[in-house]
Amino acid sequence: MKLSAIISVLEAIAPPALQESYDNCGLLTGDASWPCRGVLCTLDATEEVVEEAIRKGCNLIVAHHPIVFSGLKKINGKNYVERTVIKAIKNDIAIYAIHTSLDNVITGVNSRMADRLGLVNRTVLLPREKTLRKLYTFVPLAQVETVRSALFAAGAGQIGRYSESSFGVEGKGTFKAGEGASPFVGAPGERHVEAEIKLEVVFPTHLQHRLVEALRAAHPYEEVAYDVVDLTQTSDETGSGLVGELPEALPPAAFLALLKKTFQAAVVRHTALTEGPIRRVALCGGAGSFLIPKALQADVQAFVTADLKYHEFFDAEGRLLLCDIGHFESEQFTTDLLAELLQQKFTTFAVLKSDLNTNPVYYYF
Repeated sequence: MKLSAIISVLEAIAPPALQESYDNCGLLTGDASWPCRGVLCTLDATEEVVEEAIRKGCNLIVAHHPIVFSGLKKINGKNYVERTVIKAIKNDIAIYAIHTSLDNVITGVNSRMADRLGLVNRTVLLPREKTLRKLYTFVPLAQVETVRSALFAAGAGQIGRYSESSFGVEGKGTFKAGEGASPFVGAPGERHVEAEIKLEVVFPTHLQHRLVEALRAAHPYEEVAYDVVDLTQTSDETGSGLVGELPEALPPAAFLALLKKTFQAAVVRHTALTEGPIRRVALCGGAGSFLIPKALQADVQAFVTADLKYHEFFDAEGRLLLCDIGHFESEQFTTDLLAELLQQKFTTFAVLKSDLNTNPVYYYF
């Protein structure tokens, strides 16, 4: 099996197009055409993790955080990033980072946090804009089901919890085949009138190339007419953060105790305890202070995230319980998530989880 097969699965789960502009997801070292001997899943790709991969016979590391975040101007081993990259290259270890691509899907990092807390009725806190498009095409009546099925197979027609959604309206199309053309119907040099269906499907933006390829392969016409337009509506499946409900409401102090236990946090930094019970909760793994205004609008009683600065605690305005559980603590279960997703697809292949705790933060009590 080649690395490209594993990468294809990862990118189907968390498309690279969903990463934030500042991020650096994707294959950071190595060649996708290499045969894969084993996969090691981790939160961070450090020197120690590369050494672990070597010991365990894995030549692909799938990490949440990219070891190369901003551009490297020199690679001479003067810091941990350069040393990690050098060690990986010397030992033919590929490193793939999935960071904000996985953050921005509802089944990703935040979902695993929600699983640990037992949250139900989940939605994306801040839906990502410009993630949906609509394709219009025109198909002869007899071939419409073939084309429709091909578009569905390519990923079109998913709207929330509904799949294979489309719309069609019957009409008449006209065309005149020119010299050298081989029309599916009609004769060259003559205007032809054909009963057609105008077929419409919604699809995620990042799937456009795949969708157009499927359309051309399934459509009977030599020249396929189609239009693609951006939609202003957002997807319920992609975006930052997550909102859900606890199975039963908890007093604020009990909720903090639940966070501390669930995420094995040495400490939970938080705002003053609110008066009412906690039932509706917002989450964001990693640094989520940019979502505080959205959490205030979402009618939640608590927002759980990490890396909050002093002045950002004031932003809660006393209207919700703002909780900082720590960056590593909020994302630690991502390693399990990555391993499980790959093990489901590659049942006879070595997909391992790193044994190392890569948290660089310690607490003195």
